Amino acid sequence: MQGDISDPATAQALVAAAQDRWGRLDGLVNNAAVTAEVPLADIDGVTADHWNRVLGVNVVGTFLVSQAALPLLRAAEDGWILNVTSIAGIRQTGSSLPYAVSKAAVDHLTTILAKHAGGGVRVNAVAPGLVATPWTKTWDQQKAGVAATAPLKRVATPDDIADACMGLIGTRYATGQTLLVDGGLGLVV
Repeated sequence: MQGDISDPATAQALVAAAQDRWGRLDGLVNNAAVTAEVPLADIDGVTADHWNRVLGVNVVGTFLVSQAALPLLRAAEDGWILNVTSIAGIRQTGSSLPYAVSKAAVDHLTTILAKHAGGGVRVNAVAPGLVATPWTKTWDQQKAGVAATAPLKRVATPDDIADACMGLIGTRYATGQTLLVDGGLGLVV
């Protein structure tokens, strides 16, 4: 299914499609996100349109899909939500100012949903550092900087982040937590 999760109808349709296909919903991974193509330090280059689009998808969309999924997750034996945030929500870094602020908002949304979701639904987040993906394939300088600085001496792979997600999903007595997966970079910067 394709759509814009910042549209309430799309969020509802996404959850309905999952229920129609599987008859239930045990968990939700909120991983959809966009950024603005404006360097983080270029405050003057950020427009209201950048803010509206990035916050709309990254924060409002994450909330709307979670809200739509909560009735099914409350009915599940062990319902959970996992939000994928970013080191940009924790440290003063990221692809743009709206992106970094949106990820900080999703971290906070995670804690509030964990406290108030009800029905025993666990809500946690994973905050990746720099990950080698098609999006970052030209970021040679940033990758070299992370590899030189982080205690684990490399950038993350998608499998590293998937492992962290699976570990947190399987941790049945944790909620409201954001797991930073940055190779230890946050220990030195």
